[in-house]
Amino acid sequence: MVMDRISSTSNPRVKAFASLKKKRVRADTGLFLIEGSREVDRALHAGIEIESVLICRDLLDTPLPSLPDSVGVIELAEEPMGKVAIRQNPSGVIAVARQFDTRLERIDLGETPLILIAERVEKPGNLGAMMRTADAVGVEAVVIADSATDLFNPNVVRASQGALFLIPLAVATTAEAIDWVQARDIQVVGGYPDAPTEIWNVDMTGPTALLVGAEDVGIGAGWDAVATPARIPMAGSSDSLNASVSAAVLLYEAVRQRRIT
Repeated sequence: MVMDRISSTSNPRVKAFASLKKKRVRADTGLFLIEGSREVDRALHAGIEIESVLICRDLLDTPLPSLPDSVGVIELAEEPMGKVAIRQNPSGVIAVARQFDTRLERIDLGETPLILIAERVEKPGNLGAMMRTADAVGVEAVVIADSATDLFNPNVVRASQGALFLIPLAVATTAEAIDWVQARDIQVVGGYPDAPTEIWNVDMTGPTALLVGAEDVGIGAGWDAVATPARIPMAGSSDSLNASVSAAVLLYEAVRQRRIT
């Protein structure tokens, strides 16, 4: 049910919604933005708490997701919707949602889990892309260690295409992540460009966490005594891959070894 209609960009509520693009405001309010019908629909199915949904009928390119009666709908004109939106071409649907629990303690694992650990990844687009790949291969968890970007950054949500609602996620310090995998006897395989062993010569069929590091400095020294170094072969002149691409290569090598089709 439409609660209100707003046509002005100077409306205080529009300003409040737009301010959620700032990390400080997200931290203070515990809220974040989800843009796009598919992303909102995935959040709803995952049980994410949605406080309100903003719609712009002139920009709607897909049917509205089915909303529970408890969710208020606010109709915005095109200009105020553009002020709230992240995308250059808004889809016409933005949800205001409450941030969910990201503690390591909430993660339940099976007998031979496949996990992705992303340490100090700075670029929201890379982090979101990793989540899409992690969902595609069916990982049991993604752990963000010593996070350098906010999990609830709208660009992470956008790049993940809603995958961050589909997979178990945790945010922790590197020390906490190390303790967590060691307590569960999980092998850590780290992507190191100078490792002597290529990735397909490392057994990933048992309980395994695949580790990728920051785009500029790679994996932190805290993992040196924990991780098994593995190298993605590079035949050309480039000496590194994009962090999300490295994560995808490692994950699909693990999938290949596990004979998952």
